[in-house]
Amino acid sequence: MTLEQLRIFVAVAARQHVTKGAADLNLTQSATSAAIAALEARYATRLFDRIGRRIELTEAGRLFLVEAKAVLAQAAAAEKVLADLSGLVHGALSLAASQTIAGYWLPRQVERFRVRHPGISVAIAVGNTDFVAGQVRLGDADLGFAEGELDDAALAVLPVAEDEMVLVTPVTHPWAWRPPSAPEQLLAGPWVLREPGSGTRAVLEAHLASLGLAAERLNVALEYPSNEAVRAAVEAGSGVTVLSRRVAAAAIRAGTLAEIAFPLPPRRFLALRHKERYRTRAAQAFLDLVTEADGD
Repeated sequence: MTLEQLRIFVAVAARQHVTKGAADLNLTQSATSAAIAALEARYATRLFDRIGRRIELTEAGRLFLVEAKAVLAQAAAAEKVLADLSGLVHGALSLAASQTIAGYWLPRQVERFRVRHPGISVAIAVGNTDFVAGQVRLGDADLGFAEGELDDAALAVLPVAEDEMVLVTPVTHPWAWRPPSAPEQLLAGPWVLREPGSGTRAVLEAHLASLGLAAERLNVALEYPSNEAVRAAVEAGSGVTVLSRRVAAAAIRAGTLAEIAFPLPPRRFLALRHKERYRTRAAQAFLDLVTEADGD
């Protein structure tokens, strides 16, 4: 069994499709099929069921997938250790970031890092705060960047920037000319929110709790998995929301969103790293860069 066979198996399993898995690895379909067939023949175990023109993992395949991913992760960790021997001339850095950070704060930091260390390749996975914490906890990301507070004993947390939150509405919403004067008025909305587990939603729910309001009482009209979808829905008149000023600023300037005068606490952007996993020079260099005085 080779690492290349494991990489091929994991790629095909992720896509549930031989051709798509081959394309992800820049391999031919025949080479990919041959690698899977060799694994199955060598161990006399079927890893995939062929159902018409699609494939599905067998029970053996599902069990093997867990171990294959673990082996590849360990191999990647070993490669990072060796890459560190060449300093910051060569190597790779894997990051995970929540959507607000990935879309509006992280690109500048990555570009600053790329200018300083052009030989280091940077890969970024994007999801909500729960996803980011999971990526770092499992070792799939060297560093994570998320908003809000996290309570995870496995992770070390370092504040790296602050973010201002704003309450915004469609320009036709009554709050645009008569802001809510009492916390109870916030419940009416209707609200357009990010999904549970997102840092943006967590900020709103924590603020409501500080006002003595239960988030479950909100009149939630819609939920979307991205900041841009939430912003577009509010611009279209679907309801009100709380967003990072970085996300809403252009629409406020353009007059397609109304910013409501309602105080909201700032939130912190946090860098996450695993307390016990090996920290590469590239990861440390990136942390040093984003904590510099001009890191915002």
